[in-house]
Amino acid sequence: MGFMNGQEPSVRYRGFLLMPQTNRSWLVRPERSPMRLLPFRTPTCSLADVKALLDWRLAQEESEIGVA
Repeated sequence: MGFMNGQEPSVRYRGFLLMPQTNRSWLVRPERSPMRLLPFRTPTCSLADVKALLDWRLAQEESEIGVA
């Protein structure tokens, strides 16, 4: 993961790739299948905010599995 065309490198976090976009939003995608969460984009935010959002979504998914 090097620098390409002036873009920042992706960040790996808890099995997901956090990819910064040019408008300061983030694209979050699973590194591998099976996908626990579908890929999604965030609003403009910091890396810490993206990680917190991903943690929250993973917690929501786990609680929904526990209910079923």
